[in-house]
Amino acid sequence: MTPPDTSPTPNPWPVQRRFFIPYHDVDVLNHLNHAAYFVYMETLRCDYYLPFLPSRDPSQLDIIILEASCRYLAQVSFGQIILGEVVPATPIGRTSFTLLYRFRNEKGTVTARGKTVIVCFDYGKGTKKEIPPHVRQALEAQAVDPSAEGW
Repeated sequence: MTPPDTSPTPNPWPVQRRFFIPYHDVDVLNHLNHAAYFVYMETLRCDYYLPFLPSRDPSQLDIIILEASCRYLAQVSFGQIILGEVVPATPIGRTSFTLLYRFRNEKGTVTARGKTVIVCFDYGKGTKKEIPPHVRQALEAQAVDPSAEGW
């Protein structure tokens, strides 16, 4: 049995969303399936990035995922609610950046940590592009040190 998490509740990140765990997202052992976290991270990524675009239409996204990973830290079961959060991480590259994801249960226990490496992409040309200046400014203003978040 895992000892209770007695660490202080982490500071909130700029974008948060609550996820109710539906039955179809759990496995036979009543654990939230590992793949569900990637869907939740995708939702959080759109919540974070779409406001930077002229339209909130996901077909207008100018980013592509280079890498995605998730660390599973505590069980989540059917019917629970978890809080998902997203924040950019330092350093910010010229054409790429990293987003960190944190999921907590209602007691504040961190249940998973995710990470995606994102490349700004010009789909018309089929090539990467520089991070737009207004996006870079926001990323730099909100970025956290990934080592302080368990990475």
